[in-house]
Amino acid sequence: MLHAINGLNFERPIRTFLPNMKTNISTFIFAAWLVATMAALGALFMSEIMGFAPCVLCWWQRIFMFPLVLILALALFPLDAKVLRYALPLAGIGLLVAGFHVLLTLGIIPEDLAPCRQGIPCKTIQVEWFGFVTIPVLSFLAFLTINGLLLAAYRSTSK
Repeated sequence: MLHAINGLNFERPIRTFLPNMKTNISTFIFAAWLVATMAALGALFMSEIMGFAPCVLCWWQRIFMFPLVLILALALFPLDAKVLRYALPLAGIGLLVAGFHVLLTLGIIPEDLAPCRQGIPCKTIQVEWFGFVTIPVLSFLAFLTINGLLLAAYRSTSK
């Protein structure tokens, strides 16, 4: 039927359209490190510069994010593909905690299940951009991106 439109052949894989773009494991690990670094610096900026006190769930997300910065950086020089064994569980558990936090702030999970008994309530929204982007959403997106990049790195090693 439709084999070509405007000179583009849709039967060839997309890799032929991007011949110079090589994605290997180091590219994925570097990108994951970059996201983890930006998330860690953002968390430190929010708490230390802007003065937002983190809740218990925020602390747990930091526990899983901050080590990723060091672990992924050390895995790049020299390249160590086995880092995925350590980074994926950290990022996966962090994603679950961040997802729980997002569902809690949206009211889907009742506040009775929140681990925040003292200090800042986990349901507190300190920042809201564009009407829906909160700190827990930023954390969830960072963990989701890191997980995607690490899974892509794993997939590139299994070929």
